[in-house]
Amino acid sequence: MQICYHCNEPVLTGDEFTTIIGDQAQLMCCPGCQAVSQAIMDSGLESYYQYRSEPGSRQTALIPAELAQYSAYDLPEVQQDLIYSLDGTNTISVSIEGITCAACAWLIEHKLKQLNGIISISVNSTTQRALVSWNEQSVKLSEILAEISRIGYQAAPFQIDEQEKKSKHESRKFLLRLGLAGFATMQVMMFALALYSDYFIFEDTQMRDYFRWVSMTLAAPVVFYSAQPFYFSAIRSLLSGKLNMDLSVSLAIVGAYIASCIATINGNGEVYFESVSMFTFFLLLGRYFEQKAKQTASVSSSNLHKLVPLTANLNIDDEITEVPAKRLKLNDIILIKPGDVVAADGIILKGKSGLNESMLTGEQMPLIKHSGDLVFAGTINVDQPLSVKVTALGQDQLVAEIIRLQEVASNTKPAIATMVDKFARYFSASILGIAVATYFIWLFIAPEDAFWVTLSVLVATCPCALALATPTAITCSTAIFTKLGIITRRAGVFEKLPLIEHVVFDKTGTLTCGAISINKVVLTDQQNKDTVLAYAAALETGSLHPIANAFTPFLQRKIVATQIEHHVGLGISGSIDNQSVKIGNAEFIGLDASQCSGKLLWLSMDGIVVACFELQDALRPDSLTTIKQLQENGIEVSIASGDSDSHVKAIAKQLNVANCHGKLSPKDKLDLINKLQQTQHVAMFGDGVNDAPVLAGANLSVAMGSGSAIAKNSADLILLGDQLTKFNQAIKVSKLTNKIIKQNLIWAFAYNAIILPLAVTGHVVPYIAAIGMSISSIIVVSNSLRLLRIKV
Repeated sequence: MQICYHCNEPVLTGDEFTTIIGDQAQLMCCPGCQAVSQAIMDSGLESYYQYRSEPGSRQTALIPAELAQYSAYDLPEVQQDLIYSLDGTNTISVSIEGITCAACAWLIEHKLKQLNGIISISVNSTTQRALVSWNEQSVKLSEILAEISRIGYQAAPFQIDEQEKKSKHESRKFLLRLGLAGFATMQVMMFALALYSDYFIFEDTQMRDYFRWVSMTLAAPVVFYSAQPFYFSAIRSLLSGKLNMDLSVSLAIVGAYIASCIATINGNGEVYFESVSMFTFFLLLGRYFEQKAKQTASVSSSNLHKLVPLTANLNIDDEITEVPAKRLKLNDIILIKPGDVVAADGIILKGKSGLNESMLTGEQMPLIKHSGDLVFAGTINVDQPLSVKVTALGQDQLVAEIIRLQEVASNTKPAIATMVDKFARYFSASILGIAVATYFIWLFIAPEDAFWVTLSVLVATCPCALALATPTAITCSTAIFTKLGIITRRAGVFEKLPLIEHVVFDKTGTLTCGAISINKVVLTDQQNKDTVLAYAAALETGSLHPIANAFTPFLQRKIVATQIEHHVGLGISGSIDNQSVKIGNAEFIGLDASQCSGKLLWLSMDGIVVACFELQDALRPDSLTTIKQLQENGIEVSIASGDSDSHVKAIAKQLNVANCHGKLSPKDKLDLINKLQQTQHVAMFGDGVNDAPVLAGANLSVAMGSGSAIAKNSADLILLGDQLTKFNQAIKVSKLTNKIIKQNLIWAFAYNAIILPLAVTGHVVPYIAAIGMSISSIIVVSNSLRLLRIKV
């Protein structure tokens, strides 16, 4: 199969869309990719295709004319919170979606530089942000954003949230501590080289002492300012009755500095000012890389806020007014034009259109929505205008909920992390004990070496790498899950996924789309079609089962059911106009179930069957692919459903699943899961509400999570885009995550096992110990960052 030259997706349209690149007609998969590639060529930027290391983003979401309308960003009330102006020059930070490699950054920079009025443009391909400065008299912000969109990237002004403001403030303070420690280390090392040469011992004791006093002065800011985070952490640990790795760090820094000060004042003994400065600098450097790893991993969630537009088209008495989105109130009516980004969560009142929800699910293909369906802030309207009533704003929107869930997932510790933290506390206590023993032993063997050997033990064996081994890997993996549209709600997901040996799928709404419709109505008595449909709709009112949605359009106000009773796995009974009415499967109605198809639903009045409804529910497009991949990976698959055996077997046959179980109540499903768990680790797929007991009982639970129900789901994993194939990708990511964690732990243990005997026996001087400890931490962090480069 031929692939698109721009995005590497399969070309299913033949040679309908082509672009001349390098004197050859190159195939494109869609008009969006064709338009973008042509814009790149028209700008004389063909080098982009020569030097790129990753394919471009697929452009199915682009709406050529409408998407280029960024005029709202030219409004003064919108710009006041976004733009920094000085002497006619405007500067703004722009988030750019779709950057895949450094060539993308080069392409955007060179394209914008062709605009008259652009003063400077700098694109960061890691954070997917650009800093743009321009002359406000020569070019407008809307023109800049539109130009970026022409070459296939979605751009919007970046709005920093309060959490990121705090993070940036902390980063600046951290860099100041690191810079001060680095500067002091360089200065003190210059004096240390002279002191190490022993030149001043015999020639000029006064000069030696002078160098020591200067070194003490230069090291003071490092000890009293740069190293403060370690002291506070150690104190908090002691106050809580625990020991952490910062205690040994603090003792090493303070002890070495005090001993060196005493030696300097007395004019005899050894000084360790260079070791103190260097140790603090390298330890801070390791922490800096840890901090950057977390920021890199969480940048996708930080950028989610910028996907929500700053303006909205407010509809007041059929008059459309463009207003800042932050002025919207609940129940306001807004117009979403084709190409517009939805400004707030809401419900469609009028219209039918496709919406691109890739920012939530990672899936670029539009999802068709109509009156009564929910839409979410940050998604893109593709086809037709929609009238939407606002139902959620600010922190109540789905985007905010996803960010909170990711934050929770990043901060929850799996069992292995808890175990490692506990071991690190015992390890720190052991190291302190070993350090004390080392000091007294060396005090007997060689008193002049006792202190620096003990200092080397404290420095070299700091369990930083051990403490970083798990959290950095989990943070990176959580970021990948969010990019895939997978939300983790509980700790231990990355441990459980690789162990799964059997996956049990609910049928309706999981393997099938859950959008059940009535294909045919057969009347078996003298009732008319409208009446039986209205009776069925009245009984199904309030039911959470997907079948109930098929009857919702046939509700009539004058027909109301009372005494409604739900019979799990069978049907619903009630009373309408003093008649006993039932709707359900053949067994529930009193028919011979063996002669009835599972796709049939029956209605009876006072014991007389009056109608038969033939239902249809299409399989999800990726059901077969997902199950096939699971089976190829040695994972068994079963189907457990409350529907009739015949219907479940028909679905199982289509999906090549041998193990299928029908007519199961929630308790029956739970019993099935418990039975399988006696020999296997079991994952259960369900809707997260009706299957709550089963999901709670499985080793791992997965919910098909359309946005509105996300807060109600109690599953371990939620697939936002309802794409089953994401589960296979989640398994792949989790297996690699566990592999990375094991590598990190092996390295951390191996390093300490090697360095400890060397330090105790006096073969590692303090500054070498500081370098070794820091390199060990950096290796662990760098290894974890490899997760961000995997292809899923």
